[in-house]
Amino acid sequence: MKELNEIRFNGSNVLLKDNLVKGSIIPEQVSELTRDITIQEDTVIEGAVYAHRLEIQNGDCELRGAVFTQLELYVNADAKGNIVFRKSVGSVDTIASRASGCQLTFQSDINAKSVTLYNAFVAGSIYADEVVLDNCVVIGGVFATQGIEMNNCIVGTFNTPTVSIDGTVQLLLPSAFSIEKMVVATGAKFYNLSLADLGSLYKGMPQAPESGRVVLDVDADEVRTTLTSEEMQKTLRSYTIVGKVLAADLIDTDKFQNHFLLAAAALGPQLLKTYDLGPDKDGKTAVLSFDRLREFFFGILRGTVAVQDMQGNFSINEVAQKYQ
Repeated sequence: MKELNEIRFNGSNVLLKDNLVKGSIIPEQVSELTRDITIQEDTVIEGAVYAHRLEIQNGDCELRGAVFTQLELYVNADAKGNIVFRKSVGSVDTIASRASGCQLTFQSDINAKSVTLYNAFVAGSIYADEVVLDNCVVIGGVFATQGIEMNNCIVGTFNTPTVSIDGTVQLLLPSAFSIEKMVVATGAKFYNLSLADLGSLYKGMPQAPESGRVVLDVDADEVRTTLTSEEMQKTLRSYTIVGKVLAADLIDTDKFQNHFLLAAAALGPQLLKTYDLGPDKDGKTAVLSFDRLREFFFGILRGTVAVQDMQGNFSINEVAQKYQ
């Protein structure tokens, strides 16, 4: 990023370009509660931001404090460069980005009424009424009170009344939940990565032969649970690989190091030191840096990092010997 000019202001609207804001942009009087903030390009804001509407027209842009808007947070569809939110982002109404040409990163949680993201990496979780994700990675969960739409995404888990998927959708945790039956577009694929050897993939090493992604069949792998109280009855659907427990119990999943990868991706900005997974295929240290983790998970999403399919074969003799 080019050298930035420090700026101070107290006007009703804020326009930022090639600027470094050393502090926060917080209203100091009632008239500033309706202040709009527009970031044109090349801007760093070190403190928290409160705006009526926040528009990001282009990168590079870094917001290091928490962000909250009364109306919306909007990233222009033709935005380029890197756009990074270091801490939690919230809005009373909308958080939206349909920009395919920028690298959008949220290093913490997102909370809004409506969330629409394209080509975004979210280290935390998303909480909203309605969520639309296209070509996104969410390390945490996606929790919606009304519905979720996903196309070519990796998410930790989800919980929502209604969900629809298209393309290839992959889960990082064993289970996800909905109330209504999942709507699956023609040709869509649904996988679970909780038994994949992500640690070896990250280091460029061969995957453990007993590891792999598990294909989820929306009908066969759906577990229905009915919750009943004196006032109401509710059915919850779980899309889970718990039915594969018998085969999975033969696997030492700790050696996959998946939990280190997920924890480092989710907590990266808060960790006091940098961790690693040991030597990679070239003998170099496989450092768990946030940028490298982002690149790794998007590699899985795009297919440049190939996760093998888990083989469904196992020996019943191995099971018997394990419990003798």
